[in-house]
Amino acid sequence: MTQLITTPHLEAPDDFYEALIEAHQGLSTEESHAFNARLVLVLANHIGALAVLREAFDAARAG
Repeated sequence: MTQLITTPHLEAPDDFYEALIEAHQGLSTEESHAFNARLVLVLANHIGALAVLREAFDAARAG
């Protein structure tokens, strides 16, 4: 049984995308990659469950 939510679940997807783009404003490519890495770690910590994170890895690799 899957624990990862893969169906649309964001309450305001357009607002989220806009906020994500804004968070990258003014960053170099290197800074943007570092920001993304830190964001992944913050969100992984929030999720906490390794089984769910492994499902997310698989889903991301599958495209």
